[in-house]
Amino acid sequence: MKIFVDADSCPTQARRIILRAAEKRRIQAVFAANRPIPGIGGGFAVMALCPGHLGAADNYIVKLAECGDLAVTRDVPLAARLVGKGVAVLDDRGRIFTQDNIGNFMSIRNFQIGLIMSGTGIARIANYSKKDLKMFANSFDKLLTRLCAPVEK
Repeated sequence: MKIFVDADSCPTQARRIILRAAEKRRIQAVFAANRPIPGIGGGFAVMALCPGHLGAADNYIVKLAECGDLAVTRDVPLAARLVGKGVAVLDDRGRIFTQDNIGNFMSIRNFQIGLIMSGTGIARIANYSKKDLKMFANSFDKLLTRLCAPVEK
């Protein structure tokens, strides 16, 4: 089992939680981005530098992630690709993407893109609150515990 992180947009506080969990559980955490992310590397953390073209980090994660892995991304199309492979996926605010809900998340994302393209898009809120971090930590721990649990025969 591995943890894959779409690191370009992952908040520092969430990265810290992922790094601590990887060390504690001795699980490799792969942070993929097209630029170096400070504090990543060594121990169980790997920094995967991807080419600068659009989608390179996403394609890297999709290529390597397998059923039973865990991924962290706020990129809904990437989440959809990973969910389709049987990867457990959540965003940095604790929303868990599943086969049952990814279609709804894609519809909302596409609607918002349509609004932006027509010039009537809504302003994005960039802050990352303590509530967001707590939701992420809880969902991340829940998924990680489930994925690391021994399989009963």
